[in-house]
Amino acid sequence: MAILIPETIKISLHSPAKPVLIFVSSRRQTRLTALDLIAFLATEDDPKQWLKMDEREMNDIIVTVRDSNLKLTLAFGIGMHHAGLHERDRKTVEELFVNCKIQVLIATSTLAWGVNFPAHLVIVKGTEYYDGKTRRYVDYPITDVLQMMGRAGRPQFDDQGKAVILVHDIKKDFYKKFLYEPFPVESSLLEVLADHLNAEIAAGTITSKQDAMDYITWTYFFRRLIMNPTYYNLDDVSHDTVNKYLSSLVEKSLFDLEGSYCIEVGEDNRSIEPLTYGRIASYYYLKHPTIGMFKDQLKPESNIEELLLILTNADEYTDLPVRHNEDQMNSELAKHLPIEVNPHSFDSSHTKTHLLLQAHFSHAMLPCPDYATDTKTVLDQAIRICQAMLDVAAHHGWLVTALNITNLVQMVVQGRWIHDSSLLTLPNIELQHLYVFRYSVRGGYQGPIECLPELMAACEGKENVFASIVGSELQAAHISQAWNFLCRLPILNVSLSIKGSWDDAVQPQNEVPVPSLTTDTRDDKRWIKLHADQEYVLQINLHRTQMGYQGKQDSKAMAPRFPKVKDEGWFLILGEVDKKELIALKRTGYVRNRNTVSVAFYTPETPGKCIYTLYLMSDSYLGMDQQYDIYLNIVPAQGTTEGTEARSHLALK
Repeated sequence: MAILIPETIKISLHSPAKPVLIFVSSRRQTRLTALDLIAFLATEDDPKQWLKMDEREMNDIIVTVRDSNLKLTLAFGIGMHHAGLHERDRKTVEELFVNCKIQVLIATSTLAWGVNFPAHLVIVKGTEYYDGKTRRYVDYPITDVLQMMGRAGRPQFDDQGKAVILVHDIKKDFYKKFLYEPFPVESSLLEVLADHLNAEIAAGTITSKQDAMDYITWTYFFRRLIMNPTYYNLDDVSHDTVNKYLSSLVEKSLFDLEGSYCIEVGEDNRSIEPLTYGRIASYYYLKHPTIGMFKDQLKPESNIEELLLILTNADEYTDLPVRHNEDQMNSELAKHLPIEVNPHSFDSSHTKTHLLLQAHFSHAMLPCPDYATDTKTVLDQAIRICQAMLDVAAHHGWLVTALNITNLVQMVVQGRWIHDSSLLTLPNIELQHLYVFRYSVRGGYQGPIECLPELMAACEGKENVFASIVGSELQAAHISQAWNFLCRLPILNVSLSIKGSWDDAVQPQNEVPVPSLTTDTRDDKRWIKLHADQEYVLQINLHRTQMGYQGKQDSKAMAPRFPKVKDEGWFLILGEVDKKELIALKRTGYVRNRNTVSVAFYTPETPGKCIYTLYLMSDSYLGMDQQYDIYLNIVPAQGTTEGTEARSHLALK
């Protein structure tokens, strides 16, 4: 006797020979539904009726599939598609279904917003899914259900399509109403109103509470509020009621923004002024609780471990999914990572984010393919959040924290800890290979090669020298890959000069000589005489040289472990190390050949000698940073009429 389940009945009735797409709520349900369908097929005269290709060809494909459950289902013409599959397995299933080699595809609901696969019949198996944040089953948004149904019938493939929704009896009338009647689209502005107001305040569009009220009346939210007030918890649409309702929304949003240090309401309780934190949040599209958290948790000397915790506590990561039983996987993953996390928070999105970043830096094995997808989600936002953290540190003049944030950016892009050898950035170079860099064939013993710049200098732009250093450990193809990476790394020669901000003409720059190891800071020639409490401009000439690379220059950074294409760039940080004070921060992009960057700064108010340090920090690579000490002899201010350019050789520290 055949095992009849709703899906088999609907397939037999509506699409016995045409493509069928079944949507389920979870990865586990894809497997269970597929097994139920196979059990049904086992009772049929032709159990392979849904397989539309030669069995021997399918067996050849199955051999290449990693997932054991998928190997079984494909043999019966049933595919599975969810985020837990390896990317190559997903592509295999997609190609088979699109080319009508398999008849049935079982997918999680996320596919509804993905590739538009051709299907004659769509079955939505249930309209609820498990929400990890609230730990309960909730209904799909109606828009998601409509999107799933829309996958049925494509004009270029079929002249009609059919959709079946399997739902509880008590919800039938609800879905019929929305499926057969026009569906109104409601506003979601209320959830993010404070952030929208902050952006307008930072831009100067809103300068008072009345402006905020006017702004709301120009939105789609206001139109829907009048048309459907009960949806937004409004009793009626009388003038006084609506005015009171909008006033309370504005007051609450502004109160939240004040609590996050984004704005300041004037003493008249009407005018609104943007603050630096609000401008930073607006510029980087951050949620206001995130920037408020930065204000509370960033410190003058935050270390990498503290910055990593602050980064992962960002409100942007609140929606990272923690699926069923993933708290147990998080607990197990934490045992293999260097930084401990709160053992009572393994069901937290922020803790999971912390673990995923640690695993990214440590090259740790992830417990399941879903975590690889989640890691991409985390990395997609990490650079933007770090950039905002850097602006906050610069606003406060925190040199140590700013430098550590730039190191954190490098870690995120390259997927390495800051204390790892930068030599491990090279493709195919692993921890066990580092011993080969202790000696160089050319010139005999030269001491250990400990970083990328030292390796570049030892190779002298010649691949054969690099091969002689690592040849005992790597195959020829791997040596070539590592060399291509090495010789494309940015080598920047730097020359500096200082001019008064009142100077009109820019004089030719003096090149910085490579200093000796016995630099004498008492040498008067090294000290640049500048006036106290005056603005000067540090001009930085950057000249890029290539180390044996013959191909076309590319502005894209080499970051194989970062999920997005990233342009190479630099941070220029001027600071006073003794006081741990950041004087100025400037960003610059890719240096193709030559580039000149001007950094304005003020000299100290008190005469005397001080040393400023310029840090040239990569935003893409570990171990490629440079720093220069600038020796300043500050003398009493004598006006700004001299107009002479102060010059000196500047020492490389």
